[in-house]
Amino acid sequence: MKEIFIERQKELLRIAIKENDRLKECFLEEETGEPYPGEIYKGIVKNIVPGIKCAFIDIGHKKNVYMYIDNKFKNTKLKKGEEILVQVIKEDLGSKGAKVTNAISIPGRYCVLMNLNKDVSFSKKIEDKTLKEYICMNIEKPKDIGVMIRTNAAGVSVEIINEEINKLYGIYNDISNKANFSVKSGILFNAGGILGRVLRDKISGVNCKIYVDSQEDYDYIKEFSGDITDTKISIKLHEEIRSIFSYYGIERELLSLRNNKVGLNCGGYIIIDKTEAMYVVDVNSGKNVKSTSIEKTAFITNHQAAEEIVRQIRLRNLSGIIVIDFIDMDSEENRQKIMECLNEGFIGDKNKTVIYPFTELNLVQVARRRSGKSIYEYIEEDCGTCLGKGKRIKFSYICMLIRNEILRINEQRDINDIHIEIDESYKNDIKGDILGFVKNIDALNKKVYVTYKKEEHFKVEALIFMNQIENLQISKIYG
Repeated sequence: MKEIFIERQKELLRIAIKENDRLKECFLEEETGEPYPGEIYKGIVKNIVPGIKCAFIDIGHKKNVYMYIDNKFKNTKLKKGEEILVQVIKEDLGSKGAKVTNAISIPGRYCVLMNLNKDVSFSKKIEDKTLKEYICMNIEKPKDIGVMIRTNAAGVSVEIINEEINKLYGIYNDISNKANFSVKSGILFNAGGILGRVLRDKISGVNCKIYVDSQEDYDYIKEFSGDITDTKISIKLHEEIRSIFSYYGIERELLSLRNNKVGLNCGGYIIIDKTEAMYVVDVNSGKNVKSTSIEKTAFITNHQAAEEIVRQIRLRNLSGIIVIDFIDMDSEENRQKIMECLNEGFIGDKNKTVIYPFTELNLVQVARRRSGKSIYEYIEEDCGTCLGKGKRIKFSYICMLIRNEILRINEQRDINDIHIEIDESYKNDIKGDILGFVKNIDALNKKVYVTYKKEEHFKVEALIFMNQIENLQISKIYG
């Protein structure tokens, strides 16, 4: 059974996916107002740089976006000042603007409409030639647009596919009309952000249960799921005081992803490290010494490591170059089994991933397309105490965790005095804006006491007895 947990906080949307009660993927989206993949804009070409074959386009944001110029995109005759319809394919990074394309696609659950061709194409996972011929003969495709049939379409009738094509074509026409009548650059279409993408791509299987804490998201999902016939979906509105991630124990699992060491059932473990250029994963046999055969020990450890590495890559949303140092194996058959395990693990992953064969040094190279930020970028920030050489949990993130703890305490009893024990690296953040800190942890109606220690973990406790309160008077910051 698949479970999807959707938690919406002040400026952060978090979605966790579990399969058979095991955390498989996690998606996070900050509401920054910046361009997000899937959004469609009307833009104006501001500059063209032939040397790097790029056009820079104003879409109404602070930073211009960029687009590659190539014959396959039919955009080589683009001119400065020209109006153009573009779609975001990669969000901005640092001082670099978002990446866009003029190859517009309107995604649905069963098909995708595309503007640069008028053909019918199929997902590579649909291999049944008879099914392909049947769909081609029976779909009602508009003449001015291309259609790509997605994997999910193999499990529904052609009538349902046609209904979705008609719905998506209406959206496409609406976007075109807005672009023609709009006098300035700006957004024309929002594909639902990360929530829309997860609902389109991740709902599968016989049963799927969705937990959500916002009435607005509940209504949106209810309407969206009305068109899904190949999966039985149940939606639960979370009405507890504690957040969804805290209530269902997901928060603890997310924080554990900061650890670079991950244990394996066999007694071995993997180490995940980040360098300037890539991620490096080292596989170790550890306590896996039961087998009398070195080759068998190596294979068992490597196979479990391969399964866990794929899970960790998807959970942490690692991208770019990932190099895996497996334990040496002489058997080519065993190496092939490890490659099959890695490839199977990325089935269903929408980030394009290429896995290269074993090198002579037993290294496997993985190239995974970047889509969104890694989990580290949401949770961690540079630590000022050690001059930025280390990492700590983001101050905004730890405020959210403290707020969840206070909500948990409030569930049990009505408490007026709260004591927070926290790492001293956050001292300047708290003292610099005490009111803002208290507001962020939802403690404006309480008395707040803070003490600082040299340890990363924080603790929140209710002060019940008078002697506790008296002993902490010197640490009182609010109330």
